[in-house]
Amino acid sequence: MNRDKALLLVKKQITEKRYQHTLGVEKTALELAAQYGANPTKASLAAIFHDYAKFRPIEEMEKVILTEKMDQRLLQFHHELWHAPVGAYLVEKEAGIDDQEILDAIRYHTTGRRNMSLLEKVIYLADYIEPGRYFPGVDEVREIAKRNLNQALLKAAKNTIIFLVSRDQMVFPDSLEMYHDLLKNKGAQ
Repeated sequence: MNRDKALLLVKKQITEKRYQHTLGVEKTALELAAQYGANPTKASLAAIFHDYAKFRPIEEMEKVILTEKMDQRLLQFHHELWHAPVGAYLVEKEAGIDDQEILDAIRYHTTGRRNMSLLEKVIYLADYIEPGRYFPGVDEVREIAKRNLNQALLKAAKNTIIFLVSRDQMVFPDSLEMYHDLLKNKGAQ
């Protein structure tokens, strides 16, 4: 699928503000892909589609999680996590994207996971540091991303976990596993 067609499909699914965010994620994903050697075409498509299900009704997302036998633990966590795995499913069904690497990058862009692929790392981090994001710690992660992808991911994961814990919110197990995996492999690029 070409970029223009992908953008047209996504624009129908999200708000204008989220569309601008999507363009920022794509720009950042392409920069990270060029720097760290990820496939730019896949990075572009995964970035464009990463929030495809963001504005689907909660009931619809819950139904997809149940009927498609996705990780049932998701239902115990905030529905904000649901749009990633549901989005991967819907992108395959509605947009016809069947590249597993792209679908996994969409699926894990909110939680991360242990042993993330390069493309998954690029999309997770691009979503976190795109130019439209403004929150404490994001500039530090942007700077680290210029030097070391895994170190930037580790800092982003740590920031997210601290944010959730400080608000007495649960941390999805895959996010903790990503953090532990990155910490264990701290020196890797």
